[in-house]
Amino acid sequence: MYDRAMTAEPDGARRCMVFLCEDDRAGRVPLADLLEQRARALDGVQVMRRRGIEGFGSSGRLRAERLPDLARGLPVVLDVAGPAGPVGDFVAALHELAPGVLVTVEPVAVPAPVAGAR
Repeated sequence: MYDRAMTAEPDGARRCMVFLCEDDRAGRVPLADLLEQRARALDGVQVMRRRGIEGFGSSGRLRAERLPDLARGLPVVLDVAGPAGPVGDFVAALHELAPGVLVTVEPVAVPAPVAGAR
């Protein structure tokens, strides 16, 4: 159960979404794997990784899981949410680790759990 009133930490919470291609790499390591490991190492941050089944990418060509010849290069979204400080540190590291990827950052409201409710 959650209280209807939204609460925020003193400096607020943030959500960062990183849009990648599954073929993106940092050396020999998939870039999505590297960024997910970095995000999970941050205190108080939740990370979710989603793999798309269809997307366009920078080439403008449709890539879909249902088309076997174009199944490479599908989109991956890394969703990182938590306190503004750690999320801001992650975004700053993105500029070095993954230049040129699309990144969005937005403030989020975090509902406060009601004491004793399950």
